[in-house]
Amino acid sequence: MQLESAAKMIAEASSIAVLTGAGVSTASGIPDFRSTTGLWTADETREYYISNHYFHTDPVDFWQKYKAIFRVKLLKDYGPNHVHRYLKELENSGKEVVVITQNVDGLHTLAGNDHVIEYHGTLNSASCPNCGKSFDLPYLLQSETPVCDSCEHVLKPDVVLFGDPITEHDRAEQVIQQSDLVLVLGTSLLVSPFNILPEYAHSLGKPSILINWEPTVMDELFQVVIHDDLSKIVQQLKK
Repeated sequence: MQLESAAKMIAEASSIAVLTGAGVSTASGIPDFRSTTGLWTADETREYYISNHYFHTDPVDFWQKYKAIFRVKLLKDYGPNHVHRYLKELENSGKEVVVITQNVDGLHTLAGNDHVIEYHGTLNSASCPNCGKSFDLPYLLQSETPVCDSCEHVLKPDVVLFGDPITEHDRAEQVIQQSDLVLVLGTSLLVSPFNILPEYAHSLGKPSILINWEPTVMDELFQVVIHDDLSKIVQQLKK
């Protein structure tokens, strides 16, 4: 049985690279923008608005769109769910766990995981493109268009916008290289270059598990594939 195989592989691994997507955060009430019924599909212009180009074209309107699309004001209402806590429990049991997440909500860090690579950045802060000063979420919520309190430039979110470079890919590959097991949770593996990571793991012959509600185009790369509710499967793995 796939579940038993997954449980055995996790139990035997001492270092685990965990790749997570939106399916991990949905149990916390955060919508999945990229699932087939997700909000992202409702309006294709979102990609245009949440881009580096649009930020530089109209930073004031950018911030309005950005806050609405990502429900930034609600971030403080969200908390880690039992999938996040399960990964922390694996860490507490003595395993080396590194989470490489597509999610920008910061919940893995909030759950207490010590090693989190935020592949697409974070909603919880922004930086001044002029002087580099960083600002936290409460500061960003104080005004419609947050500006630097030192040099008065409009702040840029610490999320990787469309058109921004991905800076964490090499570090993510290093983590996979050093791991005994690659565990992929709640992602459709449609977004590039994140979806190169499972291919890289496969090329190295790493044992791997995929748990996702829907089939993905990369299912064949994994030794164990489970299509089911992630929250339910995690509860079963804990047992």
